[in-house]
Amino acid sequence: MKILIAIDSFKGSLSSKEAGEAIKNGILRVVPDAEVLISPLADGGEGTVETLVEALGGSLETVRVKGPLFQEVEAHYGILPKSGKTTSEALLKTSSKNPLSNGKLAVMEMSQASGITLLSPEKRNPLKTSSYGVGQMILDAYHKGCRRFLIGIGGSATNDGGIGMLTALGFRFTKEGGEEILPIGEGLKDLAGIENTSVPEGLLQCSFQIACDVENPLYGENGASLIYGFQKGGNKEMLSQMDLWMKHYSELVKEYNSATNSEAPGSGAAGGLGFAFRSFLQGELKSGVSLILEETKLSEKMQGAGLVITGEGRLDEQSAMGKAPIGVAKLAKEQGIPVIAFAGAVTEGAKAYNQAGIDAYFPILREITTLEDAMKKETAKQNLADTVEQVMRLYRLQHKK
Repeated sequence: MKILIAIDSFKGSLSSKEAGEAIKNGILRVVPDAEVLISPLADGGEGTVETLVEALGGSLETVRVKGPLFQEVEAHYGILPKSGKTTSEALLKTSSKNPLSNGKLAVMEMSQASGITLLSPEKRNPLKTSSYGVGQMILDAYHKGCRRFLIGIGGSATNDGGIGMLTALGFRFTKEGGEEILPIGEGLKDLAGIENTSVPEGLLQCSFQIACDVENPLYGENGASLIYGFQKGGNKEMLSQMDLWMKHYSELVKEYNSATNSEAPGSGAAGGLGFAFRSFLQGELKSGVSLILEETKLSEKMQGAGLVITGEGRLDEQSAMGKAPIGVAKLAKEQGIPVIAFAGAVTEGAKAYNQAGIDAYFPILREITTLEDAMKKETAKQNLADTVEQVMRLYRLQHKK
């Protein structure tokens, strides 16, 4: 029997790989001759880098970059090898459009350099913050041989249209007289010209896959400024002005790249980073879950499986709306494979999982306990393995009929 495990991390307790190994342990207690395959799972948000690096044999890189207010911060990202004995080789398919894209793959989270959690609430100001550090991360990976980039752009502190990131990469954004503007949100008000003569030529041929789960346009009542700017420290008057700057910015970018589209879903993500990736780096924006499932070739790995096991730390109505376990279930149902999910906690709203393709789900808690004790790594591993063992005993009985 072939069983595929694709389970998200139990945040604060078990990584995706650790949860997968615990499930495998429980399976083999009951079906010792089972073929068990563990595939990494994440949704493109927090923890994606660690999940893919740990599971696929990559390296975790550290680089000092400029934070949202140009303070020094230590950012981490992952590099997956071009080839080797790990399954990361499957991630590195060559793009027919980008002949340089068959290099190493960099996996990044924008929030490492420009995240809102890097600033205390009183320091948040979309006029002054910048995505410059994101560009520094990309450039660091490029110089280390990366030609493919998978970047999650959730949780930003910025509203600069991505000009900070692009400035770090070598693009020039200038005023009427040719002087460079400040690469911050406020700099957009003076923007008059765009140049790319200082950008490394090879960088423009790299492949950028952007994990994005919002569909907002760049500007307008549903745009970056007016929807997300308040949580970044803005007020109504300020953000209404910034929205006008974003519109002006999009018009200038249209002159630079006639194919650009500020209305395209996700353009307003991360204060306009989605728009910048599309317009300047030919980036492709996709649902974070879809992107990870596609990049890890999960559908191919499922072929021939008799059972798929998924889950995450908490199953509730919100997580049933397009989160990673639902993406796994959707792929499994396309192949007619039954799906079971396990979680640390399950709420009443988790019933939505059954309608979304998960045949049955199970909480792993074995007794009344505190949250702190339940989340201890060894306790969580034991609870998960023990619960899986009992479920597999029932599954084996059914399978024998």
